[in-house]
Amino acid sequence: MTMNSTCVEEQHDLDHYLFPVVYIFVFIVSVPANIGSLCVSFLQAKKENELGVYLFSLSLSDLLYALTLPLWINYTWNKDNWTLSPTLCKGSVFFTYLNFYSSTAFLTCIALDRYLAVVYPLRFSFLRTRRFAFITSLSIWILESVFNSILLWEDETSVEYCDAEKSNFTLCYDKYPLEKWQINLNLFRTFLGYAIPLVTIMICNHKVYRAVKHNQATENNERRRIIKLLASITLTFILCFTPFHVMVLIRCILERNVNFNNKTGKQTFTVYRITVALTSLNCVADPILYCFVTETGRSDMWNILKVCARKRNRSRGQKRDILSVSTRDTIELEIIE
Repeated sequence: MTMNSTCVEEQHDLDHYLFPVVYIFVFIVSVPANIGSLCVSFLQAKKENELGVYLFSLSLSDLLYALTLPLWINYTWNKDNWTLSPTLCKGSVFFTYLNFYSSTAFLTCIALDRYLAVVYPLRFSFLRTRRFAFITSLSIWILESVFNSILLWEDETSVEYCDAEKSNFTLCYDKYPLEKWQINLNLFRTFLGYAIPLVTIMICNHKVYRAVKHNQATENNERRRIIKLLASITLTFILCFTPFHVMVLIRCILERNVNFNNKTGKQTFTVYRITVALTSLNCVADPILYCFVTETGRSDMWNILKVCARKRNRSRGQKRDILSVSTRDTIELEIIE
């Protein structure tokens, strides 16, 4: 299919300069950060901390997406010209959307787990076990993989001929206008993968905020720090995922009608592409907010680094001593219990 409507000089200039810079930054920061987060959450999961299971899955999801960023850097640096194989395009798109919606699912699980731990510390204990967290996480991985497998069956590349440029561009997934199956898929994703998690996270964090605010056993400094963290988590989710899904909805509405205004469609498409890059910043925010912002997370990470640095000079008994880490809740809300 030929799509001359995406041949906008400003759009390609924007891609050429903005997207590679953003993606390079995310790749450089998020890969080591999420590897560290995987190690920290793995140790917490070993200590019967169910939150560590959700954090491990979240970090793995972010890491898998981050590892596809060099392909997107190459794509955007070549002005939206996919020079690699169609199979790599399909794989990159699959892991991108697998990350988007598995992340929102795991973030929802983390919010629900903290809500139960703080508001109902003596009830629903069966929902706060490592076994339940493992089954839940595995179910999310399976469902998201099956659901996004449609991206592996559809043809994700298309050739676009630009009269002004006198050249061809091979697009990867972000076709303009959207095809009908993409519109239906995006609408379903927005409701199930974004709207429901957003409402759930906001309600849970609000309930935790009220519990922390009115708990007399929590010191003022600790209370302020927890409330600030809750606000940061909620704000980060909104900033990373809301602009993208708003633009997805706008595109679905405009591009469902084949006779829509082409100029408006071009502007919408450009803004949409910016929100895609903004969403990738979630891979940087997650390990910082959920693992490294707390004293426990930093202590665990320091212990891991010491193990790596002294691995050759220690006996197995010394390794076990250094790997002994705290089992406090990662977000440090267990103090309320």
